[in-house]
Amino acid sequence: MKKLFLASSFADVSQYFSQFIGENIQGKTVTFIPTASNLEDINHYMQNDKKAFEALGIKVDELDVAEATPTLIQQKITSNDYIFIGGGNTFYLLHMLKESGADQLIIQQIQQGKPYIGTSAGSVIVAPNIEYIGLMDEKDKAPLLTDYIALNMVDFYPLPHYGNPPFKETAEQTLNKYQQQLHLYPISNTQFISVKDNDLQIGGMR
Repeated sequence: MKKLFLASSFADVSQYFSQFIGENIQGKTVTFIPTASNLEDINHYMQNDKKAFEALGIKVDELDVAEATPTLIQQKITSNDYIFIGGGNTFYLLHMLKESGADQLIIQQIQQGKPYIGTSAGSVIVAPNIEYIGLMDEKDKAPLLTDYIALNMVDFYPLPHYGNPPFKETAEQTLNKYQQQLHLYPISNTQFISVKDNDLQIGGMR
């Protein structure tokens, strides 16, 4: 079963994760990928998400795909219980996932049923294509990215931080620009999208 837990901020919805996962999460391990935040000046959200996993009793195994060897990337992505990709610049993230080969490993693991958790850019990256997020993210942070085809693990387009500063305006602009063309799912910082095969639900509090 394909299982994805997509949020704007994992720290703000982590209390729902145990019920979503449907198993004892104590002592489980998560491959924690902070790569999207590498170029960001402010990245405290990454620490908040990390602490949220630890508070749940989940062991955090960090993996920066921009720096790790192919062997280490494969070992961590395939051996840990869950995969998490955090927020930051989605275009830079996609470039590094593709360049490192981590994208194909993650797709394979999701298809085999490994739970995937995304925050912000980590949620956007599972869409078919990330071009729509260009009003919220700077494309020029990934000058070598040749296309915007993403992991394509869902048939919709998550729109994180909807209604929340500092993205309130750009998220609204994105919705207005693309809502006629794409199947957008706007979520606030306190909401999440639960995907279990073809069952999709929005949880949390608006």
